[in-house]
Amino acid sequence: MTRRPLLARALAALALGTVTALGAGTAQAATQAEAPAQNNFVSALAYSLAHPTATPPGANDFSCRPGPEHPNPVVLVHGTFENRYNNWAALSPRLAEQGYCVFALNYGGLPGNPIQGTGDIPASAARLAAFVDDVLAATGAGKVDLVGHSQGGLMPRYYIENLGGATEVASLVALTPSNHGTTLFGLSNLLNVIPADLVNLLCAACRQQFAGSDFLTELNANGETDPAVDHTVIATVFDEVVTPYTSSFLAPAPNVTNQTLQDFCPGRLTEHVGISYDPAALRLVENALDPANASPPLC
Repeated sequence: MTRRPLLARALAALALGTVTALGAGTAQAATQAEAPAQNNFVSALAYSLAHPTATPPGANDFSCRPGPEHPNPVVLVHGTFENRYNNWAALSPRLAEQGYCVFALNYGGLPGNPIQGTGDIPASAARLAAFVDDVLAATGAGKVDLVGHSQGGLMPRYYIENLGGATEVASLVALTPSNHGTTLFGLSNLLNVIPADLVNLLCAACRQQFAGSDFLTELNANGETDPAVDHTVIATVFDEVVTPYTSSFLAPAPNVTNQTLQDFCPGRLTEHVGISYDPAALRLVENALDPANASPPLC
């Protein structure tokens, strides 16, 4: 996939989302059975613009009951400007085929808008907490595993730390999370000249994810993880959104594993958005969810 700065991608996504939202009243929402699996973000994005409430294949079967091999339901958490379908149309069916009960939510955006994940992060964490409660009640499981991308790897940490998630989450597997924010190659400084009210209206989560934000300072102040929850971070050296890419990594701890895709597949050019469609990265996710049956990714 061609690498582009986040600002250009964000503006394009917001424009497309606005147009699509205006026509959402006449569009048919895709059912789970209708939504196809995808092997790249571009095709998934195109589908989700036409079907803004689509659920990724294999997800949100609330009659699913976890088996002994995979006792924890997996909840998939999308990133900023993304949604549950265009982020997880590749991973969700893979996990379902392996016998996981898989669930995915939209958060941080207006219902029916394909652009999600822009709202206030603590409010989004509350939405995640409620969704996890619904999953646990439906499945009878004691805990869930979370898999998140970008903000979806950061936001659950607020839920774990502040909203009781430490008792409901066994592990958090994060693809290119914004754990220490991003400089966006210095573009974060430009944000300071834009009125805060305007930024918060368009994307409160964006400001909260810039390096040095009050939100991140508070979140990371008293230790970055809860010892009751296992954390796996999977980054890529070609991340053009979370910059530098090492900002994804959590402080070393017995319950933390920091990985870089290129440690396993040298020369792999996968970037920030594409990582949730990279087969090697998805294998690393599967290994983190089921370490007893881990296998090396194919490069």
